[in-house]
Amino acid sequence: MTMRSRGCSPSSRRFVLDSCLPVTSFEIHFPSPISRARALRFSNKKTNPHATQADDLIRNDPNLNHEYLPIKGLAEYTTAAQKLIIGAQSPAIAENRVSTFQTISGTGAVHLGALFLSKFHPTRPTLYLSNPTWANHHQIFTNVGFSLANYPYFDPKTKGLDFNGLLSTLRSAPKGSIILLHACAHNPTGVDLTQEQWKEVAVVMAERAHFPFFDCAYQGFASGDLSRDAWAIRYFIEQGFELCIAQSFAKNFGLYGERTGAFHFVSAPGPEASQSAAHVASQLAILQRSEISNPPAYGARIASRVLNDPELFAQWEEDLRTMSGRIAEMRKGLRERLEAKGTPGSWVHITDQIGMFSFTGLTEAQVKVLREKWHVYMV
Repeated sequence: MTMRSRGCSPSSRRFVLDSCLPVTSFEIHFPSPISRARALRFSNKKTNPHATQADDLIRNDPNLNHEYLPIKGLAEYTTAAQKLIIGAQSPAIAENRVSTFQTISGTGAVHLGALFLSKFHPTRPTLYLSNPTWANHHQIFTNVGFSLANYPYFDPKTKGLDFNGLLSTLRSAPKGSIILLHACAHNPTGVDLTQEQWKEVAVVMAERAHFPFFDCAYQGFASGDLSRDAWAIRYFIEQGFELCIAQSFAKNFGLYGERTGAFHFVSAPGPEASQSAAHVASQLAILQRSEISNPPAYGARIASRVLNDPELFAQWEEDLRTMSGRIAEMRKGLRERLEAKGTPGSWVHITDQIGMFSFTGLTEAQVKVLREKWHVYMV
């Protein structure tokens, strides 16, 4: 069984739902019996139509070259990526408060943000991660010297959000802590906050002067709506937070191997905000130059072509609705089959959760039976 770059923790028991499976089919691909993985992946690899069209246009462009990109990346790409996640009409963009750099996918964006904060945050505070979170978060932040703590997130009793635990920890965390937040399609649980819950989180974080660090790897891939999936980020910016965002186009564009992402630092509003953003950009450029010199061009060209072409963008939005709809259909189908079999317990969490990942609530003993008796393997 394949595990992709922003995949799951090997200790979690969950389903991984691949959006490229046709709605009408419901398949389980069994790996070799020697696999020790503990997840199901529903997969049928397929290139997204919008990316294929853009790829064809770029390859047949007589002006295509292989020169270095600027340190910040492809300008038309970073501008479009910024508008996509923050909102084209955002005051932060109009006031020149956003510094954006093209990165090595979302992983590189998280790393660049972590490195910047480790060097320039005046106190280097404790950084809080959700429990659980994407496994690579721990390594990225500890590698640059951060001390980590957890805030409660997944409630194994309800198989949903431990919202009271989350708020309680944010209230008790040292003032000015950095809080890593999953913007949508939480990895690895599939459990997201509602908009009202995000508002409560914003109130507490403002009271405690916490710094939000959003990781967004699945915009448009969770709900099928690009604006809805970016709602939390845009709301926090509206509330006047200074924050940063790691953005990936691996999943929603299918550009896994092209490593196409972006890092955004949004300065707080104020009379010197634009100058502050320029200072941030200059330091980010130094860090970027010392690590990768300049980012790779091809994936950014594909994403840029789609993001800046109205026809291709509309095709992409339709593809996102199709892909997220397939995931929802697979969730529905899985739940219906479990319930039709009279499987003990409630399975409503399968459809309440969102995105590619789902915590099943199965015990280790149950997983062992599935593996040893039925050769069903779970990650």
